[in-house]
Amino acid sequence: MNKKVIAIIALIIVVLLLIGATAYGITKKFTYKINHPIATMTVEGYSEPIVMELYPEYAPNTVKNFITLSENGFYNGLKFHRVEDYVIQGGDINGDGTGSPKLSYVDTSIAKDSEQDTEYTIPGEFKANGYDNPISHEVGVVSMARSNYGSSEILTQSYNSAGSQFFICTKYCPNFNGQYAAFGKVISGMETVEAISKVKLAVDKNEETGEETQTTRPEHDVIISSVTIEKNGVEYGKPTTLAPFDYTSWYLQTYYGN
Repeated sequence: MNKKVIAIIALIIVVLLLIGATAYGITKKFTYKINHPIATMTVEGYSEPIVMELYPEYAPNTVKNFITLSENGFYNGLKFHRVEDYVIQGGDINGDGTGSPKLSYVDTSIAKDSEQDTEYTIPGEFKANGYDNPISHEVGVVSMARSNYGSSEILTQSYNSAGSQFFICTKYCPNFNGQYAAFGKVISGMETVEAISKVKLAVDKNEETGEETQTTRPEHDVIISSVTIEKNGVEYGKPTTLAPFDYTSWYLQTYYGN
């Protein structure tokens, strides 16, 4: 075999190797799947758990917060306190939408009910707050609830007011895109979400006038039994926390000078 033939064969081998490497790279690019953490939520009275895939690549601190709260048992025994025709919302320690988590649930070095065990919030990981989070609020998407103070003077404080409350979309909510920190999606158990969205809601009655007002509160409590996390061998660590904004003091100072 002369040198020219050997050179041609070598060239063909190199070309084939390059083609193979390129094909492998393309295949890997389109078939590689991140082993996302999985949250499994069981709800009293519902046989099918709500299984959620979490997306730390888009909302890393939000996912850390949800994982840490879940692993420390924060959500166990809480309820879905708000049901609308487009979302179900839960995760409030007070059960009425007014509560915030305390630091001891995400930092075990802080003793419960100590002076250091104060309420906290987390940064809002969404576009309006300067974060690149492309998750659209489609049906089944899980996102963080937050306050909406309205005033442009404290808009950022409103953006950074989420703590533990989350909601699951039962309809597409395009107005939430870029405004709320979506961090996961239901991949199994959407039947349970839909069933919760159809529960009978409580009616408040004015004792003096007899007037009745429809609420968004379930007539009978819808209680979260537990939330367990499968992290696939990844440790996510503690979330970054913020001191809550004191809206009441700001309001009194701004409008009444107190």
